[in-house]
Amino acid sequence: MANTPRILILNGPNLNLLGTREPEIYGRDTLADVERLCREHGAARGMEIDFRQSNHEGEMVDWVHEARESCAGIVVNAGAYSHTSVALLDALLAAQLPVVEVHLSNLFKREAFRHHSYVTQAAMGLICGFGKDGYRYAIDALAARLGREEGT
Repeated sequence: MANTPRILILNGPNLNLLGTREPEIYGRDTLADVERLCREHGAARGMEIDFRQSNHEGEMVDWVHEARESCAGIVVNAGAYSHTSVALLDALLAAQLPVVEVHLSNLFKREAFRHHSYVTQAAMGLICGFGKDGYRYAIDALAARLGREEGT
């Protein structure tokens, strides 16, 4: 990990449906498109990307626990769990890693219940409303935090 930091990119429920689920909100890019962008962008910054998606809260919590020992940071789009999961918040806090929260849509232009995210309490920052580019910005934020801005 010292030479090539590993970043966990964690995607929550329903993100496996990207490209087909409400494209007017989430866009037409698939999760595979997002993964490709993340892997390419991470590699350009000298970082290894561990890209995962689950519809199961407990599995996401387990992956965050694993990241404690194997990763230098976490990018998380917890989907609906952002608004409901204290368990995921607790896992992110326990990981003691830099976390960037990402959402494809602008949460603050949507239903009021989406305006609160438990995940934000564990994150160094929140990026929302930029579609898949938000993941690129999140990788850049972690790269800056880890001193990897230019792939060093």
